Amino acid sequence: MKAIWNNKVIAESDKTLVVENNHYFPHDSINKEYFKPTNTHTTCPWKGEASYYTLTVDGKQNEDAAWYYPEVSALAKGIKNHVAFWKGVTIEK
Repeated sequence: MKAIWNNKVIAESDKTLVVENNHYFPHDSINKEYFKPTNTHTTCPWKGEASYYTLTVDGKQNEDAAWYYPEVSALAKGIKNHVAFWKGVTIEK
C-alpha cells in the first residue's frame, strides 16, 4: 500500500493494518523527510491519545494530516508505532 499526497509517496508498506477503514502504516515505512510533529492531540475512547504530523511536500503543507498513537490501550496494541492519514492523502495499492 502507498500513501500519496501532493504527487509524492509519503509512506509505503505491504504490512498496513486496517482499523475503522484507515490504513495504519508501520512507522518505519514513512518517508520521514515529509513529516513534522505538531502539538495537536486528540483522544479516542478505545485507542488512546493520538499525536499528529504536518506533511510538507514540495513547499506545500497539509496540517495534522497524519496521526499515530505513541501509547495505545490494550484493545489497540496492534497499531502502536503505526501512522494513518486523512485530509486528502490517498491510499493506493
